Amino acid sequence: MKLWLARHARTRVGEGICYGASDLPADAAATQAAAQVLAGAVPQGTPVRSSPLQRCTALADALFALRPDLAWQADARLAEMDFGSWEGRPWADVGEDEFARWNANFLDYRFGGRESVRALLDRVEAARQDSARAGAQALWITHAGVIRAVDLLVRGELPVQAAQWPREAVAFGGWRCLDG
Repeated sequence: MKLWLARHARTRVGEGICYGASDLPADAAATQAAAQVLAGAVPQGTPVRSSPLQRCTALADALFALRPDLAWQADARLAEMDFGSWEGRPWADVGEDEFARWNANFLDYRFGGRESVRALLDRVEAARQDSARAGAQALWITHAGVIRAVDLLVRGELPVQAAQWPREAVAFGGWRCLDG
């Protein structure tokens, strides 16, 4: 399966803020620019799924306005990781003891009782399997964490330590295509 992975445009939040599952808007002009580039790249009739967070649905709407053949559906499994009690906080304000607890149990630590890395990987894998069953290609409009999770899943890797989590990310408003 060919999986197109597009990341939403830059959000309107300051640098260094943890905002995984927070439903923040993206910059409108950057969203439109990303949609124009994506519209020229994605093959005709590709099924599109989007995170339900507004920074992604805005890109899906803008893409559909340019390419009506690319009707989209929201898929909650494509939402960014829920950092629970860390949401909306500056990363610099997250205590070293909190990071140490996460690193000691990287896969299963739940941020303020919310989601774990393992839970993120499980829901992304379920979405990936559904997309593969549905056809030869799909476009996901999603987030950096979901795209990184796909990278690991395609390689068959399970990150048991934070150092194993991919560092590189698709740029805001960018995309790439994977086979797998």
